[in-house]
Amino acid sequence: MPKRIARSQRPEITLDQYAAAPLYKQLYERLRAEILSGQLEAGARLPSTRTLASELGVSRNTTALAYEQLLMEGYIESKVGDGTRVAHLQPEQTLQVRRSGRRPTANRQPVTRDELLGRRGQLLAGLTWLEEEMHPDGTLNTAFRIGQPDVMSFPYEIWARLISRHARQSLSTFTAYADAQGYAPLREAIAAHIGITRGVHCSPEQIILTAGAQGALDLLARVLLDPGDVAWVEDPGYPGARGALLGAGATLVQVPVDQEGIDVEAGRRLCQQARLAVVTPSHQFPTGVTMSLNRRLALLEWCREARAWIVEDDYDSEFRFSGRPLEALQGLDSRGRVIYIGTFSKVLIPSLRLGYLIVPPALLKGMVATRRLIDVYLPLLEQLALTDFIVEGHFARHLRKMRIQYLERRNTLVEGLRKELGDRVDVMVPQAGMHLMAWLPTGLDARHVARQTTRHGLLTTPIVQNSQHASARQGLMLGFANATSMELEAAVKILARTFKEL
Repeated sequence: MPKRIARSQRPEITLDQYAAAPLYKQLYERLRAEILSGQLEAGARLPSTRTLASELGVSRNTTALAYEQLLMEGYIESKVGDGTRVAHLQPEQTLQVRRSGRRPTANRQPVTRDELLGRRGQLLAGLTWLEEEMHPDGTLNTAFRIGQPDVMSFPYEIWARLISRHARQSLSTFTAYADAQGYAPLREAIAAHIGITRGVHCSPEQIILTAGAQGALDLLARVLLDPGDVAWVEDPGYPGARGALLGAGATLVQVPVDQEGIDVEAGRRLCQQARLAVVTPSHQFPTGVTMSLNRRLALLEWCREARAWIVEDDYDSEFRFSGRPLEALQGLDSRGRVIYIGTFSKVLIPSLRLGYLIVPPALLKGMVATRRLIDVYLPLLEQLALTDFIVEGHFARHLRKMRIQYLERRNTLVEGLRKELGDRVDVMVPQAGMHLMAWLPTGLDARHVARQTTRHGLLTTPIVQNSQHASARQGLMLGFANATSMELEAAVKILARTFKEL
């Protein structure tokens, strides 16, 4: 219920603890409105923060914060021994309010989102994002959470030692503005690593460090697209790519994905002359399929004919469970039309917002110039530490450990689903990555299943959240990286119980 207090010498103040605005902000706006309207006259004494807090039934911090803001803006004044009083305002501060006869805050008509935002801002604000996945309810079992590495296995002691080393010894030598492309030794370490593990052809000079893969997508969209330009995106596909492209004013063409990856012929039929295509060939998000060689070659041929760009998002290819990791699409490109994105957020810890772009030399100048105008460069300390983390071999050891661990957890999840659910779900066993697809029987709505599992305290993600079109095939995305085998087994039992009820 809203908190109300009526006082004989002061106007009634109403605070609503369930409103979107915090209580201190509500109190500040109400008092400011009464001061500007003259209902609280200049020189009028206000109660102490303790007294007002008691009368309103709120914490003293709430009233203190409201008073502090009013004091900073000159609406009240406080003197030792005289308490807090309404300040004497300049005539122009109250003239408009008195003429209108309205309270400036209390009676103001609400401003709609459309009045505040531009067209692109409105579009982005309306996008459906995996909010539960990013910030799940603390009461839910998150064993199946997608996109989350095992943060408990990260070598924090080693990382802390590297951070401390550079905080003590290195930062004083880097007091000027840094290189917009990023710390040069880190770019050298990345070039050496991906050249061996991913077959990517590049020099350190082609690498631009970014704030994760999302920062790379945003930079690319700004540089390569004009409003109205057409871009291919996978459907289903990564919502962050859609958001970055829409933010640049692009027109999106949703190209379907099948068992070989993005359907290039379907894309040609939908729009032959697109400006670029964003793909996840090594481990398609979210279906988990690997783009076949024939499909890769077809995509490169379309790119040559359309004079387009291909953006290869290689977000978690380090975690491949059988055979040598497939070479990147960029390694097959002989014309310099593929732009490669990598990230450390997925393979290490999400809070480490470091990713990178590998761009053809022809794009480098425009990319770097734009990067300077966005945020100049990334924080340096993490770059210094990550360089040593790679060069000293900690990165490679961590990847080997995680591959073994994720493989064990993937197998536990697959065996549990087959044991508990049998043929009620079609489990696609991924050869890489951190989640799998559990396809549902015809006629069963994945959103409905996800709602039912939530009622049982279990978070699951329907694949339709990543698609712009209704799909004939419904499925659940089930993560397995950030849960122990025992936790996964328990989560499977909850899922099986939900299916029995359905």
